Amino acid sequence: MHDQVSKRTKDRGEAGNTLGRKVLWRLALIGVVAVGVAFVGISSREREESDLIRLTQTEAIPTVELVSPSRGSSAQHLVLPGEVEAWFSAPIYARVSGYVKMWYKDIGAKVKVGEVLAEIDTPDLDQQYEEAKGELAKAQANAALAELTAKRWQAMRVTDAVSQQTADEKAGDYNAKKAEVAAASADVARLAAMEGFKKITAPFDGVVTARKIDVGALVSSTPGNAPDLFDVADVHEMRIYVDVPQAFSAQVHVGMTAQLKLPQFPNRSFDATVATTSDAISQRSRSLLVELRRDNKDGLLQPGAFVEVEFDLPPDPNALRIPASALIFRRLGPEVATVDANDKVVLKPVVVGRDLGQEVEIKSGLSPGDRIIRSPSDSIAAGDQVRVAGQRAATELSAR
Repeated sequence: MHDQVSKRTKDRGEAGNTLGRKVLWRLALIGVVAVGVAFVGISSREREESDLIRLTQTEAIPTVELVSPSRGSSAQHLVLPGEVEAWFSAPIYARVSGYVKMWYKDIGAKVKVGEVLAEIDTPDLDQQYEEAKGELAKAQANAALAELTAKRWQAMRVTDAVSQQTADEKAGDYNAKKAEVAAASADVARLAAMEGFKKITAPFDGVVTARKIDVGALVSSTPGNAPDLFDVADVHEMRIYVDVPQAFSAQVHVGMTAQLKLPQFPNRSFDATVATTSDAISQRSRSLLVELRRDNKDGLLQPGAFVEVEFDLPPDPNALRIPASALIFRRLGPEVATVDANDKVVLKPVVVGRDLGQEVEIKSGLSPGDRIIRSPSDSIAAGDQVRVAGQRAATELSAR
């Protein structure tokens, strides 16, 4: 009995030990699993954080769109404002003072050279003219008397009736009287010429563009204070003046043609030819003054008219065209952001030519093979790393 109890007790102890070992193994297995799960979780989290950092750094690199410069257009179309002027244009002033007796030509009248435009009544001048003629007659009479006296005294000198001194004095008096006649004649001639200015005449064939007097108006010949009476213009041929910017001055030459467009003829253009240039750049406007000429037999061009002058200039073989959005304006002047072989930004200073709207013409600073950023950000700097839009798509596709 006792042996059975002891055996049973022993069996129970062995069973307890076996159960304890199983529990310990299970606990150890659970610990190992927990540690493994924790390790896997930590490793996954670190990998995710690393991927996030790498993704953030990758996304921080800006993606840009690149374009290549293209050659300039086959011809340059240059449109500039100009002004039409008459072949000759002259304001007509009064040479004598008086009152307007009558005017004969109004604005728009076609006149010939020497044709009377108006007539001035000059009572003061007329009186001076009559007085001058009287002085001339008096001087002539005195000279005639002096001549007779000089001849008589010269004859008496032969007989020694008078002294040589007295004869010489009479001869000198005669010469003085002749000089007075000459002076009086010159004064009469001057006033006679002034009398001729009572008639205002046209200096050349043309058209009256302004009449600034009326009958009875007082006109003066005082320099600096006298207003002009008429404006006369010769419009058989017209001069057109235009200021060409310095950048295009070398491409404009004598003999080339241009098209004229006037607001009053919206559906018509007129040919004109470059006749001459000022051959100097204005320091104020940095432009070259160009004179064009056009025959005006049809009378359509009018002095003082505004006109648009259109030049077809030869192309610039060295010019390149890029999008206007590619330009960067900074303190040192316009620049263009390009991308090198390592996808890093290189800023290039450029010389800008014509503004073509959505595009601009670059005269120097770029080469046809440059890779240009179409729309760079204002903060872009030399050496920045960028990603090209097309290359990113290709990389993602290959990664898949």
